[in-house]
Amino acid sequence: MTEETMAAGFAASFADYACDKGAKRHVLLAECGLTDDDLSDQDNRIPRAAYQAIIAAAIQQTGDTALLLRHTLETPLETMSVVGQIVHTSASLRHSLEQLNRYLHLMGDTELPPGTDRFELLKTTEGLWIVDHLILPPDMAFWSEVSFARFISEFRRSFPGATFEVGLEVTYPPPPHVDQYPELFRVPVEFSAKRNALRIDSVWDSPETRFEPGNAYAFGIFTRHADEMLAKLQADTSIRAQIETQILPRLHEGSISMDKVARNLAMSRQTLYRRLKDEGITFAEIHDDLRQRMAVEYLKGQKVTVNETAYLLGFSEASSFVRAFKRWTGLSPTAYLNQAA
Repeated sequence: MTEETMAAGFAASFADYACDKGAKRHVLLAECGLTDDDLSDQDNRIPRAAYQAIIAAAIQQTGDTALLLRHTLETPLETMSVVGQIVHTSASLRHSLEQLNRYLHLMGDTELPPGTDRFELLKTTEGLWIVDHLILPPDMAFWSEVSFARFISEFRRSFPGATFEVGLEVTYPPPPHVDQYPELFRVPVEFSAKRNALRIDSVWDSPETRFEPGNAYAFGIFTRHADEMLAKLQADTSIRAQIETQILPRLHEGSISMDKVARNLAMSRQTLYRRLKDEGITFAEIHDDLRQRMAVEYLKGQKVTVNETAYLLGFSEASSFVRAFKRWTGLSPTAYLNQAA
């Protein structure tokens, strides 16, 4: 199964906060399997499960189920991620939401339907809403809780005295710390609603409402850095790379089940097919291309014979491998080796 990851800055910041509230750092690190080195760079990627383990351990030690919520409300985003710097140098609310959706994966892996942004600014007859389109299981409800708390906290710090949040709708039932919601969110909250949405003052969508100061130079610096990080992250986490990681150790098996690979990646066959279509490649093409690259690698190393290479790549007969190699390179394995020599 491909492990979901997130930026280490969030775990590092929360661990520091939890320790200030009485948690023991060595216990938190032992529970999540991380070290201080893992958390030393906010851009490092750590397993999302490790972050969840830190949260669970900190709550158990402090007895405060609202600990993550309090941390979110009290800690600036820019201290944990470059995304915070980007949204704070954006020109307006709509502009900052565009950047948030664009760089969302820098903060953590997020699975959304193709063509769907996580956050949408929606104007209805009832008012102006920030809608969170991420669908979460009940045991992951705290992600929705803190996502809206993040919007509220950033606006409270940046625009003290201005009205931002007006109301909140969430799909999860009341949490154990529901009695603290009036103090923390300060708005009416509807639980077990049909969507996760934060109602905000409509003035924030007015053309006259611009963020001040609008630092275009700083915005450009931050986005260039974020673009480089995003490109590297996407290269590391493309569906093709994930599939190659799954099938490389099994090349010798020959026929590899797409259904089995999909299960190992924690997705349905239909989802895997859609992801492959989005990247413009098929499962069979990935398998064939990986065989070709490994064939060249094996033969160049000159440590295995043609017959052994055929076995390592899952061909039942050497003649089948020879035909495939000619299709790939236009040469037989022997001719390729002679040419290379």
